[in-house]
Amino acid sequence: MAADRNVIIALDEGTTNAKAIALDSQGGIIARFSQPLTVQTPREGWVEQPGEMLLHASLQALRQAVSAVGAHRVAGLAISNQRETAIGWYRQSGKTLGPAISWQCSRTAPFCEALRQRGEREHIQKLTGLPVAPLFSGSKMRWLLDSVPEGRSLAERGEICLGTIDSWLLWNLTAGEAFCCDYSNASRTQLFNIHEGRWDDALLSLFGIPLAALPQVRPTSHLFGYTRGLAQVPDGIPILAMAGDSHAALFGHALGKPGCVKATYGTGSSVMAPVSTAQAEITTLATTIAWHDGEKLVYGLEGNIPHTGDAVAWLTECTGLGELAPEALATALSTLPASVDSTLGVYFVPALTGLGAPWWDDQARGSISGLSRGVKRAHLVRAALEAIAYQIADVVLAMRQHADFELSALMVDGGPTRNDWLMQYQADLLGCTVMRSDIAELSAMGAAIFARKALNSAGDDDLSRFSAHHTAFIPNMERHGRLQKRWQEWQAAVAKVRNGQN
Repeated sequence: MAADRNVIIALDEGTTNAKAIALDSQGGIIARFSQPLTVQTPREGWVEQPGEMLLHASLQALRQAVSAVGAHRVAGLAISNQRETAIGWYRQSGKTLGPAISWQCSRTAPFCEALRQRGEREHIQKLTGLPVAPLFSGSKMRWLLDSVPEGRSLAERGEICLGTIDSWLLWNLTAGEAFCCDYSNASRTQLFNIHEGRWDDALLSLFGIPLAALPQVRPTSHLFGYTRGLAQVPDGIPILAMAGDSHAALFGHALGKPGCVKATYGTGSSVMAPVSTAQAEITTLATTIAWHDGEKLVYGLEGNIPHTGDAVAWLTECTGLGELAPEALATALSTLPASVDSTLGVYFVPALTGLGAPWWDDQARGSISGLSRGVKRAHLVRAALEAIAYQIADVVLAMRQHADFELSALMVDGGPTRNDWLMQYQADLLGCTVMRSDIAELSAMGAAIFARKALNSAGDDDLSRFSAHHTAFIPNMERHGRLQKRWQEWQAAVAKVRNGQN
């Protein structure tokens, strides 16, 4: 490799933005570009995004990054992606079967309920580590096949490709030469046996997904293929890593160090802890494959929360704050909750399309309870931000069931973590230090470190210099004790939503 060919460009394809982050040989960010994405909700509970839009935005950001650093300096690409979102396309033409079905979409809830009614829940969770829920990709892939004429028979003949967004991007980056995904994304489909590390025949039969339609599964840190046929992007750039965004963020924080639990705050939130065994009987959480670094497989214990930043955005729109400029809105979301001593007994349960971990109730709907005449906008905003912290804490509480679980620090990233008030509240509630990444692009950072490992065959000690720096929020233990009562009241509000009392 030429001495000046030392830049890794990480594509981070999320729900609301497609980003390209260029990192130099020391792991420093030297260029960042972003393209906005839109979400479509054609029916209640349906959430989708055109695959062509996701691809176009990702390629546009990639072209900008390559141009900014110079193609001659690019040593490789990495991909991190929104997980569970499923897409299908015709192998010969590359045309999509229809829009990608978002991870947030609940259109397959009836099929998931039918699986539960048939007594398949325990069997599926034992093999995949995942609770039966419309969040995961398998039921979405089934829906995609059912949505087109002769979908299943075409898939059986290998004429249809089904995958997560990493496989869609890779296929297009390599002009159709590489049809692969990595272990982390495969483990989110509910079609992958996490104990044996393979697509499972019994699960494929249960979901009606032909093996011929699925990508080959490769380690997260791996040479997946080379760029080919892209305008303004040279042929021959190696794609060296692919990972689900939450998995990549966990690796970017602390390379999976035990006790360093990760929480990504975004549209939704993912709380993930590295563990050494697949203890799949914890039914309130997902046991998943965190990554395969090319040498060993690491498991992860995870709780997925569908509405955190998304719920705050909804509330700001309803209260008029959404009309503020971005900087003014960020200031308001920090100052308003601090301007009042409490929520005056208001609790916001943001089950806008159901509840995720640890409740897994897709029939629940959101509520704002405890309203009184004295409640003002500041109290409502505080209730929305507190709801983020409570949902994170609910998942951490469930994680304590796992024999390998440790919590020495909560490593956090994502847009809402810029809110100092929220971070301090989270630290006080949990009673542990919250470590906020000093860069926002943790998913891209983690994917780039995986690529660097594939490029240089580096060990964890060598890679540690690339991991993120953090700002610490130290818990106030006196306040921690006081907040336990509020947390219990929050859980009572959740129980009312689950019991259909709202």
